[in-house]
Amino acid sequence: MPKVQNTGSGGSGRLGRGRRVSTTLSEINVVPLVDIMLVLLIIFMIAAPMIQRGVDVKLPVARRANQIEGDRLFVTVPLSYRKDHKVFLGEEPVVMVALSDRIRREVSGRTDKQVYLRGDGAVTLQELMDIMSALKEAGITDVGLVAMPAKP
Repeated sequence: MPKVQNTGSGGSGRLGRGRRVSTTLSEINVVPLVDIMLVLLIIFMIAAPMIQRGVDVKLPVARRANQIEGDRLFVTVPLSYRKDHKVFLGEEPVVMVALSDRIRREVSGRTDKQVYLRGDGAVTLQELMDIMSALKEAGITDVGLVAMPAKP
């Protein structure tokens, strides 16, 4: 509905033109909002894979390595294990002294009590044996070592 405004003076001269009709904007323009949201969506879709970061481990190479299938429990030993004695149970960091208790809690409800050990290529055999002994204390009988397949 048009809005009528009175300018005040009686309509003589340039300043007093009399009545002026203006329309009120009753709709919200959403096109710029949608454009901005699409640009932000594209930016986050590109940036999201770059934000996700796991534990850097350079796995040793084996000529005959099989693909691991199914949901398995992984213990990852990074190179920083020598300094802080922390391993990763899945994606969660765990101190070595609490590893056997955490493993015991994780496998308590499982029928498959296999644990796969991923160790950095620079980790010594003694350090891996310490972790394997903690796994044995937790009641794990099957420990698999994860390796990268060799490139032909």
